[in-house]
Amino acid sequence: MIETPYLLFLGDAPDPLAAKVAQGIRDWRPDNAVGQFRMEGCKADMKLPDMTLAEAKAAGAKTLVIGVANRGGVISQTWKKVLVEALEEGFDLASGLHNLLRDEEDLAAVARATGRTLHDVRITSVKYPIANGEPRKGKRLLAVGTDCSVGKMYTALALDASMREKGMKSTFRATGQTGILITGDGVPLDAVIADFMAGSIEYLTPDNDEDHWDIIEGQGSLFHVSYSGVTMALVHGGQPDALVLCHEPTRSHMRGLPGYQLPPLEAVRDVALQLAQVANPACKVIGISINTQHMGEDEAKAYCKDIEERFGLPTVDPYRHGADRLADAVAAL
Repeated sequence: MIETPYLLFLGDAPDPLAAKVAQGIRDWRPDNAVGQFRMEGCKADMKLPDMTLAEAKAAGAKTLVIGVANRGGVISQTWKKVLVEALEEGFDLASGLHNLLRDEEDLAAVARATGRTLHDVRITSVKYPIANGEPRKGKRLLAVGTDCSVGKMYTALALDASMREKGMKSTFRATGQTGILITGDGVPLDAVIADFMAGSIEYLTPDNDEDHWDIIEGQGSLFHVSYSGVTMALVHGGQPDALVLCHEPTRSHMRGLPGYQLPPLEAVRDVALQLAQVANPACKVIGISINTQHMGEDEAKAYCKDIEERFGLPTVDPYRHGADRLADAVAAL
């Protein structure tokens, strides 16, 4: 188990979105976030107290969590001095990067010498099966998006919370490092060998009560040339009964791909539904989630209203305005 509370390491993140792991922990497990550690040039800010390692230790922090999700998931050499000092200060380290802490010999050596623990969240401890596509009892919902980092995890967490408040049977199923750090369980999907990705989602969402919903955290986008594979595994392995479309309307291009524009929501709806119905012919699109964090309140409400009228589906920013209308759409199925 990863000991809490955390000191969130933002390193030299070039923008707030690069620190989405820290953002997710701060927003969904604020009691676990004592403060933040930022290096020179960091352009992310979780609005937490900036702390030195000694200050965070005195405040009770037990684990330094790498809150940055950079392209390629690498441990920057510029971070190493801080990470070593953290181990020497008595912190464990936790990371969801592809570049594993345990594979960095300098960090591993210091961890051994200090008796500290290195937690690599993107390590699979289960031998996942190959997907068989057989129907499972219970219900499942998947968030699919126009791009990476548009709010699929936030949508799923908010929807799960709303459904449980309404007395519905619901479980959030984490499929990425941030979701796993928030909930303590899940499948690090993009670290699973390709042939077993869909099977890992079948494993994550097994037979359940007929009225129980697994709310599956989405990953990537069917339209993102770098990360569409993980999305396909979720669509087929999840066998969703319902889809929620997720979109961030202020983007000028796909995340990390300046030459690619975001697809229209209509294309995401049609393609995702067609592919989902391969595994579950009864699948339906039940709502739309809009990430309005870069919009003013009036602009956000007007945009959601326009999308709702265009698609005839409940459209909300579930983090800003609540997910009750999406939960009601699920209940109506």
